[in-house]
Amino acid sequence: MRKFLKASIVVLVAVAVATFSVLAFWPHTVPAGGVTVDIPYGASPRQVADILGKNGLVRSARVFYGLARLTGWSDQLRAGVYRFEGQASCLEILKRLKTGHGVLRRVTIPEGARSWEIAAILKHSVGVDSARFMVLVHTDSVAHAYGVDAPGLEGYLYPDTYLFSPRIAPEKAIEAMVHRFWEVVDDSIPKLAEKRGMSLHQVITLASLIEGEAKLDSERALISAVYINRLRKGMLLQACPTVQYVIGGRRRRLLLADLQIDSPYNTYRYRGLPPGPVNNPGLRSITAALHPAHVDYLYFVANGKDGHYFSRTLAEHLRYKAKLDALRRRLAREKRNHRTVF
Repeated sequence: MRKFLKASIVVLVAVAVATFSVLAFWPHTVPAGGVTVDIPYGASPRQVADILGKNGLVRSARVFYGLARLTGWSDQLRAGVYRFEGQASCLEILKRLKTGHGVLRRVTIPEGARSWEIAAILKHSVGVDSARFMVLVHTDSVAHAYGVDAPGLEGYLYPDTYLFSPRIAPEKAIEAMVHRFWEVVDDSIPKLAEKRGMSLHQVITLASLIEGEAKLDSERALISAVYINRLRKGMLLQACPTVQYVIGGRRRRLLLADLQIDSPYNTYRYRGLPPGPVNNPGLRSITAALHPAHVDYLYFVANGKDGHYFSRTLAEHLRYKAKLDALRRRLAREKRNHRTVF
């Protein structure tokens, strides 16, 4: 009887070891299309195992946890975003989480960011070669390779949140952003642009002006209408974002001297749309460029509260501008008085 029990125990242990070995070391096929998982900071080894199990990356969360304990790596798992594709065993996944190999970082490109601002974001967040990035963005052959009929990719680097690996090549980052642009800007948008008598490049250029001015969603279509009405009348657009683009650097209040800069992008001197986009607009501004409000406004000026005053006549516009100037003077006095008191 004792021999039978011993033999049974040996068999059970052997089966358990074999089962554990298969589950731990035998490659497991990742769900179709690949899986991206986010291992949060502070997650315990059990929580990490549960995340992997729920996403179908390991056959058994318990086996993964046990393997982590056996290897002594349970307290060395690195937080981050990981992408898994094809086949991987528990041990291979454990090694990746221990070394941080292949970890991805979330990078958010805000709507209205200019190409050099995107380059700075990418350099800071994932170490992209920003100089190389800028050369590629402003190379016409690169733009044409991505199906963009323009001398560069300004305007076509779609603002969104991306998952990039550290030290990603500039080419790969650009490819991801332009690919996202074409996902968002599907066939319906160029077709609608053609119906409006515009090229897609003109639509994206107009959208960039709207993006540069609008802080309130409710005003995008109104700003679009102002620009389109001015274009139809042959008026100067006098769009501040175009001058900001020429100046470069951080956005600031424009000076009278800035408005005299001789550049085809300066819409205070040259009529019509600028040669290309002055930032990278989001879908809301692209939509507004194609669907302007049905109003006859020709002017707008900031109201000091994120929005704008819209007007039909120059006289009305000048009254609103005087109102804004008075507000700015009052705020400047209050700021000086505050400094005096403290």
